[in-house]
Amino acid sequence: MNILVTGAAGQLGHELQVLAPHYPQHRFFFTDVQGAAEITSTTLDTHPEVSTEALPIYRLDITDAEAFAQAMEAVQGEIIINCAAFTNVDAAETNEALADALNHQAVAHMAQTAAKRNAWLVHISTDYVFGAEPYNTPCSESQKGTPTGIYGRTKLLGEDSIIASGCQHIIVRTAWLYSTPGKNFPKTIFSLLDSRPEIKVVFDQVGTPTSARDLAAALMHIIDHEGLKSEHKGVYHYSNEGACSWYDFAMALLRMCPESTCKVLPCHSDEFPSPVKRPAYSVLDKSKIKATFGLEIPHWLDSLHEVFGA
Repeated sequence: MNILVTGAAGQLGHELQVLAPHYPQHRFFFTDVQGAAEITSTTLDTHPEVSTEALPIYRLDITDAEAFAQAMEAVQGEIIINCAAFTNVDAAETNEALADALNHQAVAHMAQTAAKRNAWLVHISTDYVFGAEPYNTPCSESQKGTPTGIYGRTKLLGEDSIIASGCQHIIVRTAWLYSTPGKNFPKTIFSLLDSRPEIKVVFDQVGTPTSARDLAAALMHIIDHEGLKSEHKGVYHYSNEGACSWYDFAMALLRMCPESTCKVLPCHSDEFPSPVKRPAYSVLDKSKIKATFGLEIPHWLDSLHEVFGA
């Protein structure tokens, strides 16, 4: 299968690049807005084999509907994995037009292109589609979205546009994503543990840390499970197993730094003023994805130690 991946420079895109050599039956075309190479009519013929050399990252602006459709034609795309998004939750509140362009409008024309080509769209969404209701049990796929800010709202609109398009799709909501490259919570905490005598971390927001490496492996398992079938179409949840607060997460990271003398203290969310209210509880129910695709999902602590090697 010819697979076009957007957002290749991000955490999940990076992990898909690492996995690509293990799937020689597929041809991956990694793209990002700051990619080095152009996608042209000859890209399919000149694209290197994944097993022999590093794959290029092609330049593609997903907000350009015509450019995206042309890229899919050039590579004869059969599957889109959309990892691209505007993910800065606070900044989205003052950049609504850009957040909507990336998280909603671009997704809508991806879905339309997929529908026209009879291609599959595998789209990454977020636990931030929830939050306004006081949940205290894991959120299911059928639960009504109640976003509390522009980021969650534009991501939910993106999901709705995919469903409305009628294209073959897998929407995967995930949460608290991290990896070794990129900006994320563990890397921020590690830096603070090295530089400060004391930090405060909120204990009244609960979710599940998720390894981008595990999510990438799950996406490839889904694609290869039995081949994508029409009965697989729909919305799914994926995060690592278990649940914790951000404070618990930070304490787990502290235990991985035995030489640190920094104190990690719990605090309430209102001690860190934010332009958007974050979900107080966004643990995702993963029963559907496990049952449909036979996935075994690691516990978040096991994956954390695997990624950071401690």
